[in-house]
Amino acid sequence: MNGLRVASLLAATITTGLVAGVFGIYANAIMPGLAKTDDKTFVGAFQSMDRAILNPIFLGLGFVGALVFTLLAGVLHLKEDAFPWIAVAFVLYLVTFVVTIAVNVPMNDALKAAGDPGTIDVAAARAAFDEARWRSFNLLRVALSTVAFGLLGWALYVSGRSSVQP
Repeated sequence: MNGLRVASLLAATITTGLVAGVFGIYANAIMPGLAKTDDKTFVGAFQSMDRAILNPIFLGLGFVGALVFTLLAGVLHLKEDAFPWIAVAFVLYLVTFVVTIAVNVPMNDALKAAGDPGTIDVAAARAAFDEARWRSFNLLRVALSTVAFGLLGWALYVSGRSSVQP
């Protein structure tokens, strides 16, 4: 059972860190870079990246996996010293998950539904997308998921420390 507890917490930490990294790279490189492009490039590139990120590895092992592994780690650590840290990390990542589904994904989908950048009014599509709003909610996702990652890292430490104490 101890091996499963450690493995679930390690998986939760890794997947949460990976997702925090994805959100962070969008905040620090992708969106600032796209902000400097013309409307057609912005719309086309964003649509392409959004289609590419919808894959089993990111969605299953990363985005959804972080939630599932953290929940599993919490259940397996219910009576352990690491549980409070895992529980708070789960709540923070759950908020991240909900913000993504409720705000960022619908915005992404609306931009994709606008159509081919070669045939639509790309300035109108970009304006309707509302980059500032998307970026603001993405910064929230960065903050929440990064703190969740840190808490899970701390939970690993606490879990390891408590397993070697008499």
